[in-house]
Amino acid sequence: MVAAPRAVVEDYFRCMQAGATAADELVGLFAEDAVYVEPFAGAPRAHVGRSAIEAALRGGWESAPPQLVLTVDRIDVDGAVVVTDWTCTSPAFPGPMRGRDRCTVADGRIVRLEVTLLP
Repeated sequence: MVAAPRAVVEDYFRCMQAGATAADELVGLFAEDAVYVEPFAGAPRAHVGRSAIEAALRGGWESAPPQLVLTVDRIDVDGAVVVTDWTCTSPAFPGPMRGRDRCTVADGRIVRLEVTLLP
């Protein structure tokens, strides 16, 4: 049975909170030709394909702030598109970081994930 889009995104956030220990499961949530667009280097960067996405995620975990806590604040589902607002905290941050993910899911896999930081 193919997982519903919301369930896929919930699994994604569970794996993200777990960090590198859930790397294989997290990467498996992406389609082979998925696109991941993230702003964490200061400007949006696109990572195309599962192996490029895995490299980007692993690189982020290597430099992750201590005691990072990722909280899902809201999930909205419109068919295959799931929009999630989240908050990330760490003692290393001057305050909470907020963001929004727009995730498109097809056949139980993430095909596109766009991350935007919110003011």
